[in-house]
Amino acid sequence: MKFRLLCIFIGLLQFSCTSQVQKMNGVSFVAAPQAIDQTNIEPVIKLNANYAAIMPFGFLKKLTATEVIHNTDRQWFGETRKGAKQYAELLKKNNIKIMIKPQIWVWNGEFTGFIAMENEEDWKQFEASYESFILEYASLAQEINAEVLCIGTELHKFVAARPEFWKQFITKVKKVYKGKLTYAENWDSFDKVPFWKQLDFIGVDAYFPLSDEKMPSLQSLQKGWKPHKEKIEALTKKLDRKVIFTEYGYRSMDYTGKEPWDSSRKGKTLNLEAQEIALQAMYDAFWKEEWFAGGFIWKWFHNYEKSGGTKNTQFTPQNKPAEEIVRQHYKLHQ
Repeated sequence: MKFRLLCIFIGLLQFSCTSQVQKMNGVSFVAAPQAIDQTNIEPVIKLNANYAAIMPFGFLKKLTATEVIHNTDRQWFGETRKGAKQYAELLKKNNIKIMIKPQIWVWNGEFTGFIAMENEEDWKQFEASYESFILEYASLAQEINAEVLCIGTELHKFVAARPEFWKQFITKVKKVYKGKLTYAENWDSFDKVPFWKQLDFIGVDAYFPLSDEKMPSLQSLQKGWKPHKEKIEALTKKLDRKVIFTEYGYRSMDYTGKEPWDSSRKGKTLNLEAQEIALQAMYDAFWKEEWFAGGFIWKWFHNYEKSGGTKNTQFTPQNKPAEEIVRQHYKLHQ
């Protein structure tokens, strides 16, 4: 509680000394098995969020599979076009802007950055299937007038191996969707993407390692951010593009700054304050920067009352002390 009040006071003091800059104060709105209603939106409004990432899914049976299975009646409602549309339209009615962010899930949870085909024929088949998947949601983004479309998430090997495909693919996307484009690359590969200049924003899934401490201090996390921030800022200036943290977040556990991408469940020790401090360090480092456009916290579930809580070690800030850190910070940058 003392940490939270101190951070709120410092934030208000900083805010009083700077001009107000509106950011994308976003939530990564997790797909659910059913439609949502106004009761599912109210907690997003109370968080002072002004953006939501809507995340329909495609599926690969393995890292070398050539077909992205998507928009089927075997998926959860929120993972389909119909569901994504229902979610987005209700959020927009509440003045919350939308980023459509279609993602791939590989069976057994294997990392999408390792998706790669075994020969040229397979690459061609996979590219055609991926193009169909993304254009489905480019069409939806245009239909609902979404503010941003994310054309992929953490696909490093695919991006590295097939630069000509991506160049032509982005041109096709722009014929369907007329809004702003980004792509979400992993924290360790964002500087290797060859097509940033074709897009409107540099997108980074910001799970940067910051500290090996069990209970990191605000100062150690701020120190940990320094080299990463310098690298990000240098790229924004080189490319003349602002950065979005297409995903960001920390788990409420010990060592939360060591490997922030780790979503495994075993052997994790609850630490609610560490999540608060890690989020505060990020906000202090980035939200005041002109070249930084904002970010989308990972994750936000529709069933607020049943989500998160003070015994939960996962990423969501819902019903944890960290939620108040997010709420107050987003309020400063509405």
